[in-house]
Amino acid sequence: MNYSLNNLPERTSKPREQGYTMVMDKGLSIREVENFLEVGAEYTDIVKLGWATSYVVPNLRKKLDAYKEAGIPVYFGGTLFEAFIIRNQFDDYRRLLADYGMEYAEVSDGSIDLQHDRKLEYIRTLAQDVKVLSEVGSKDAEKIIPPYKWISQMKTELEAGAIKVIGEAREAGNVGLFRSTGEVRSGLVEEILTQIPFEKILWEAPQKAQQVWFIKLLGANVNLGNIAPNEVVSLETIRLGLRGDTFTHFLDMDAVDEAFKPEKPTGKPGTSMPRG
Repeated sequence: MNYSLNNLPERTSKPREQGYTMVMDKGLSIREVENFLEVGAEYTDIVKLGWATSYVVPNLRKKLDAYKEAGIPVYFGGTLFEAFIIRNQFDDYRRLLADYGMEYAEVSDGSIDLQHDRKLEYIRTLAQDVKVLSEVGSKDAEKIIPPYKWISQMKTELEAGAIKVIGEAREAGNVGLFRSTGEVRSGLVEEILTQIPFEKILWEAPQKAQQVWFIKLLGANVNLGNIAPNEVVSLETIRLGLRGDTFTHFLDMDAVDEAFKPEKPTGKPGTSMPRG
């Protein structure tokens, strides 16, 4: 950091198991990637190439090389996985990962109806080649998954070989974990946390209010995803209590109140001014 401040929450260091920041690249150019990495690389743990943008974006290999040079792993969005699956091209998808030297893959079923046993088999197979991030939840706002099912799916997908499970929210943060207004389904989150270790969950939280909510609930080292490239530095200040939303959250306010108490007057005799 550029200078010293006391009483900040301790952040885990990279490579880390908790405190992840996952950035969503929605189609950045090479120059935009370089500009982002100049300020955001230190605070970014992994980058997702959103949806199937990797299919249409120019200079894909150069983009991957830029991230690799910065030491940041990249993976293709779960929608691309689903696009291959619905076309019965799973083997082609595995070859794609190998061809581009991908170290991670996302397995999801947010846009397709996929039997869970089959999803688990995809996870097991891919886990032989790459590190698997498995997404739970639907992109359909009308499809409400009960908490017990979230928990059951997260448990079995971790057991199948996923290194982390992702809580679905879409890039807008208005489905899955969240209501259409963006409000957190707090009961769902708290119930999930009774069964799934928090370091194993990557919460998609693209909106600032959602990030603040998770940080206040789980601390500076909660795993957060779908962060816009230009919001990474901002998120880090929220994690550290250096933005208004969490400014006092990590401080001992009793100690702060004591330090800012007004000094009592000494009241020394013989020092009062004569009356006119």
